[in-house]
Amino acid sequence: MHDPIEDLQMRFAHQELAIEALHDSVLRQDRLIAELREELVRIKQQVRELRPSPLGADGADEPPPPHY
Repeated sequence: MHDPIEDLQMRFAHQELAIEALHDSVLRQDRLIAELREELVRIKQQVRELRPSPLGADGADEPPPPHY
C-alpha cells in the first residue's frame, strides 16, 4: 500500500502538469484571438472602402439601367 503523503505528492505533480497544459492552451487561444481580431479589423476596413460607388459619390453620374 502507498503512503498517503506519496499519493498526495503524485496527485500534486499530475495537477501541476494539467495546469501547465491548460495554461499553454489558453496562451495559444489568446494569440489566435488577437490575430483574428486584427484580421477582422482589416476586413472591416476593406468593406468600408468598397462601400462607395466606384462611379463616384454622386449617383447622377451612373448610367441608366438598360431597360430605359
